[in-house]
Amino acid sequence: MVELPLFPLNTVLFPGVPISLHIFEERYKEMIEMCLASHTPFGVVLSRGELDGYSLEAEPNLTGTSAQITQVERLPDGRMNILAVGLERFQVVSLRYDYPYLMGAVVPYPITGEDTFAAERASDSLRPWVERYLEILSLAADEDIEFDATQLPDDPLALGYLAAALVQIPSEQKQELLDAPEATTLLHDVRTIYTREVPLLQRMLEAEEAPMMGSFSLN
Repeated sequence: MVELPLFPLNTVLFPGVPISLHIFEERYKEMIEMCLASHTPFGVVLSRGELDGYSLEAEPNLTGTSAQITQVERLPDGRMNILAVGLERFQVVSLRYDYPYLMGAVVPYPITGEDTFAAERASDSLRPWVERYLEILSLAADEDIEFDATQLPDDPLALGYLAAALVQIPSEQKQELLDAPEATTLLHDVRTIYTREVPLLQRMLEAEEAPMMGSFSLN
């Protein structure tokens, strides 16, 4: 068990996935400076309420991900832009409120079954859906960039977490994915989401293209 400073956010961080943050509140400036000085991570947890009304008494979700700071851009008035990467999943055992920011006693919460044959099969089933999703997003953004499928990780768990981070769904649904106890459960659940979101995204793209096609005339 270790203590981590906790950063409640409106987003879910997954292991192996980067996150960029603009640090402007005094308490989080202090927290980040402490992490930089001690070379220690902080924990990202999904806020259960609106952040505008956040107080130290607020209870965050109890499954989160530790984040290691990799880049810092210092701005006027002590503000910072930071880039961090998710390290490992944890569960919060208890909370402390005697710092300007939230502190939590956490224990590692590793996922199970990531090296199993079933996870490999689930990963192979998920991969084409992620590839298609990214291709459609690229078309929707009207970017002349050829998608390279080799950029997706080979490791089943890494693919599952990246796919969970990429898909545009509410944070509460992403929290459910982060809570998945097994790799195969995560991969199957993410694939179910993609099988719903890819056709929806495809129809939205086609609907946007239809008016432009109708504006042409052979006369």
